[in-house]
Amino acid sequence: MSVEVEMIVGPYINAAAIVAGGIIGALLGGHVPERLRTNLTLLFGLCSMAMGVTLIAKVNSMPAMVLSVLLGTIIGELILLENGINHLAASAKKLVEKFTPAQSSEHSHEEFLQKFVGLMILFSFSGTGIFGSMNEGITGDSSILVIKAFLDFFTAIIFATTLGFSVSTLCVPQTILQVLLAYCAMFILPFITPEMRMDFGAAGGVLMVATGLRICGIKNFQVANMLPALFIAMPISSVWGLIF
Repeated sequence: MSVEVEMIVGPYINAAAIVAGGIIGALLGGHVPERLRTNLTLLFGLCSMAMGVTLIAKVNSMPAMVLSVLLGTIIGELILLENGINHLAASAKKLVEKFTPAQSSEHSHEEFLQKFVGLMILFSFSGTGIFGSMNEGITGDSSILVIKAFLDFFTAIIFATTLGFSVSTLCVPQTILQVLLAYCAMFILPFITPEMRMDFGAAGGVLMVATGLRICGIKNFQVANMLPALFIAMPISSVWGLIF
């Protein structure tokens, strides 16, 4: 049976929003009141946690979801996934600062990496982006990713006031992941049950809660090391459903 390949537009709209927001925020810089930047940053973290809790509440099998997060985090810790992303973030920072003012120079290297990686996870690996990409791949409806683009636009503006033009580079991993998910969904979604999708979303919800806590400065979870959970959540959910 052949699969008809449709035009994917959502990831590119999302990417354009991140680039535009990053540029506007970097140009505004210190002209945005510190109170507004602080409060909106906390609000973004709160929204991430709220969306994460919503996804977790829809879980089909709590044991399968918890096992996915546990095993995924162990895998990420063993392969030092966050360290690898930190190196990529540092390289991106150096590359961007060759061509743009080092607006993030007032911040420590550690603080830059912490915020940059947290923002990368929020843009690229949020439940909204993942489900939006898969949904467009199957139905051709890009509305979910368009809504995410609105949120990412304002998020990019706020963070770029301190992190500079480097925020715009986050469109690269975001676009690659969303395009891959959208096109792969055309082929794999017929084999995915609603129960598997709910457990997958719940695992992503846990990551979104951890990301929100990180953005708010409450607890610096090594969120990137938890990412493998997203790739093993559906297989574990399927096997769990067969056994129990």
